[in-house]
Amino acid sequence: MASDGQLRDWVSDKLMSLLGYSKSVVVQYVIRLAKECSSTGDLVGKLVEFGFTSSAETRSFAADIYAKVPRKASGISNYQKQEREAAKLVKKQSTYKLLADEEDNDAETITSTSRQSSASTSSKSRKHFRRKAEDQDDGNDDDETKIKQDSGRNVKRRTEEVDDEDDGNDTDEEQERIRDQQERAQLEKNMRERDAANTRKLMERQLSKEEQEEITRRSQAMDKNDTSDLRKFSRQAYLQKRRDKKIDEIRDEILDHEYIFQDVKLTEAEEKEFRYKKKIYDLVKEHVESADDVAEYKMPEAYDMGDSVNQEKRFSVAMQRYKDPEARDKMNPFAEQEAWEEHQIGKSKLQFGSKDRKRSSDDYQYVFEDGIDFVKSSVIEGTQHEEDSDQEDIDEKDMLKRELQDERKTLPIYKFRDELLKAVEEYQVIVIVGETGSGKTTQIPQYLHEAGYTAKGKVACTQPRRVAAMSVAARVSQEMGVKLGHEVGYSIRFEDCTSEKTLIKYMTDGMLLREFLGEPDLASYSVVMVDEAHERTLSTDILFGLVKDISRFRPDLKLLISSATLDAEKFSDYFDSAPIFKIPGRRYPVEVHYTKAPEADYIDAAIVTVLQIHVTQPPGDILVFLTGQEEIETIDEILKHRTRGLGTKIAELLICPIYANLPTELQAKIFEPTPEGARKVVLATNIAETSLTIDGIKYVVDPGFCKIKSYNPRTGMESLLINPISKASANQRAGRSGRTGPGKCFRLYTSYNYMHDLEDNTVPEIQRTNLANVVLTLKSLGIHDLVNFDFMDPPPSEALLKALEQLFALSALNSRGELTKTGRRMAEFPLDPMLSKMIVASEKYKCSDEVISIASMLSVGNSIFYRPKDKQVHADNARLNFHTGNVGDHIALLNVYNSWKETDYSTQWCYENYIQVRSMKRARDIRDQLEGLLERVEIEISSNASDLDAIKKAITSGKNGSYRTVKNPQTVTELKPDWLVEIAPHYYQLKDVDDTGTKKLPKGQGRAAL
Repeated sequence: MASDGQLRDWVSDKLMSLLGYSKSVVVQYVIRLAKECSSTGDLVGKLVEFGFTSSAETRSFAADIYAKVPRKASGISNYQKQEREAAKLVKKQSTYKLLADEEDNDAETITSTSRQSSASTSSKSRKHFRRKAEDQDDGNDDDETKIKQDSGRNVKRRTEEVDDEDDGNDTDEEQERIRDQQERAQLEKNMRERDAANTRKLMERQLSKEEQEEITRRSQAMDKNDTSDLRKFSRQAYLQKRRDKKIDEIRDEILDHEYIFQDVKLTEAEEKEFRYKKKIYDLVKEHVESADDVAEYKMPEAYDMGDSVNQEKRFSVAMQRYKDPEARDKMNPFAEQEAWEEHQIGKSKLQFGSKDRKRSSDDYQYVFEDGIDFVKSSVIEGTQHEEDSDQEDIDEKDMLKRELQDERKTLPIYKFRDELLKAVEEYQVIVIVGETGSGKTTQIPQYLHEAGYTAKGKVACTQPRRVAAMSVAARVSQEMGVKLGHEVGYSIRFEDCTSEKTLIKYMTDGMLLREFLGEPDLASYSVVMVDEAHERTLSTDILFGLVKDISRFRPDLKLLISSATLDAEKFSDYFDSAPIFKIPGRRYPVEVHYTKAPEADYIDAAIVTVLQIHVTQPPGDILVFLTGQEEIETIDEILKHRTRGLGTKIAELLICPIYANLPTELQAKIFEPTPEGARKVVLATNIAETSLTIDGIKYVVDPGFCKIKSYNPRTGMESLLINPISKASANQRAGRSGRTGPGKCFRLYTSYNYMHDLEDNTVPEIQRTNLANVVLTLKSLGIHDLVNFDFMDPPPSEALLKALEQLFALSALNSRGELTKTGRRMAEFPLDPMLSKMIVASEKYKCSDEVISIASMLSVGNSIFYRPKDKQVHADNARLNFHTGNVGDHIALLNVYNSWKETDYSTQWCYENYIQVRSMKRARDIRDQLEGLLERVEIEISSNASDLDAIKKAITSGKNGSYRTVKNPQTVTELKPDWLVEIAPHYYQLKDVDDTGTKKLPKGQGRAAL
């Protein structure tokens, strides 16, 4: 039988020939499978499940490895456990014999007895003790000789120790696994009970402030120890009221006396009494008023009394260096002088001509140094009937004057309202197909609410993007006349705008996926609508399998699948031949123009095309599709620079960007109507393809690119690359210009590129992304058979195997593929599994407070620092200040957050250090949510800011593989090799992480060779 090293090398070579790659973890996993399987056929089935092809080579490999691996460490069934215990009992009973005086005779007797018992046991379970027989053939003669030489008592003791060592490892591992599973079950039970308690609190009637004060007062009044103090307070309050009452009485007497006896002559005694009362009144009044204004001396707090002093209040003075200026401080002291100067300069300028004259539209050919020649290729016919076009024009003119309810009636879906509700009542699952802008997202949930479906539960509508969920929820709340967050709300990552009153809930598909963890049957929902299903995001594909499974055992749950493309047959076949409900969209003819030749720089081509449309085409807004925030900001800056130089020679051009990280108030500007005499250009990502509908768009500029996430399972690298769009996306973009009238689409590529270079449909995200989070979520939901999970498009087996390997390295899964307590905790955090493991591991190193700050800063992305073009050197120096002490990026981000917190979250401090305020505020919100989740998963918040090694260990526990830079393969953060063994002993061994830097090199290498 081969040694362990030879066996691993042999398995590695076989994996290279069968799979095309080999890793140490995969080798160990295959050997483990061979040990646990009871037969060759069972092993073949397990290998096929995890990516091996069902071929003769696989069966031959399974037979060979099954014969090579040792059988003693294999998985033990219940029958085998009983058999082993019976053998132990026989062996133990055989040793209970009387000992003679001569030890040699005893030794021979006990040795022969042990041999007889082992022989009888092996005859009963010959397969179980196969390895023992083979081991004896390898040359155990020396051991037998040594046993014969030992005494009987030593032989007995050694025999028991060998048996204990055989079963010790497996027994300890099994006990550890059972204990971990029990802890995970207890954790899930605690989280469910906590959620149930919170839900009851939300559904109960909230007490008013007066009721809470009354309850507090009564609870305090029941304390008998405070009776004497209460008497003193009551007496003081009574004396105060009595004093005020007596003062009022004297005042009233004086006034009455003056009014009644003003014309009567009084005696001297009466006048003396009146003057006495008036003097007393004046003295008491003066005393009361002076007592309120006395500047009393207050004893200062003793700073040396330890815990009795509020240290935060004591050191708050040191945090007042950076404070946002008040409104009055922002006022310019020279404002009047500057206003007078501007007024005088304005009067000195002479302007001729009438103010209300219209600008002459001259030839603007001289504006551009170059231009792009487009070729009109085709016209996409509209679906609107000609007899309705005049009425539609009237509706457009009166759109701004009508109520929102009248505007809802103009949407195409309104004509099919009754038919849609009838279909929803008749069928459980419906696939709805409608053009973008037909009103699917905003109107269908309202129709279901009006039909009474919200009486049975909430209506959920998923969106693939955060911006879409927020904007659509705001629109629906306006149409229903309710406050956002009450009857209509939204839920996105790190932001929940809902309440116990919410009936219609818009959310990202990832948030609905997370709700499955706490509510696997979605009992609180009566209708689930998966919107924009054609985009096939990662979370959407997982939702398909989950909601399909739920719909089979919950007949009362209605499931709507909404898509904007005509490829609905695939969705219908997946959902057991569900009926398709088609809604005609409001589309007008769209002229499609291609370039004569390919464009080298699509950014510059888009800018030139926008300006060409602005000065040569009739009124109408422009929509430009770009790949990301960087390109949007670049074109925004260039367009402003060029139009600013032209001044009044061209009409006003309003530039409105839209992307995910843009503040909400700026995102809303794209929906505002365009002023008369101006033109609006919207710079958007592919979010404007289907998720958002912007009125007034008549011109679309399509460069033909978008950013797509791609993942290489062999290298483990995930990247966001700019790739050409698909034909389906190109048609969606062109259709955006035909919503309110005839439009034009300018494609910055040739018709040949469209026909031959573009794919028909975009590859689903599940086939090109890291599946670690998917596997962790499915495992948390109790779905263990990942290979046979009902995916619409199954992911690559290699990516699935890589995800399992990563989760095993992060201790989220055990050697059997079962979810551990650590993995269940990780699933609760809406983060990457590596960041989640980093937070969970911080409990061990007592630095959870620092680690959640680092995780929140990492979740924001690369938008923390910014470098103005005119102050790049200053920005770089400010950034280096946070790396004091030669710390890595993670500790530097922690320094940034702590410094901002010490300045009381000052905006001015961010400006001085070239840090984006909006990103820091988002990091603070993320940190607050992570802090709440720590309590949910029963992790105590602890701080250990001075121990950087503990923080580094927590960070290292969440990193799979080495942490190196991209340009130069050098380690960024210095780590000690023994940390890896301490953090993940199940994955690393000391011999694997030996620091070779301290070893001597052979002669002729290293510095001696220079």
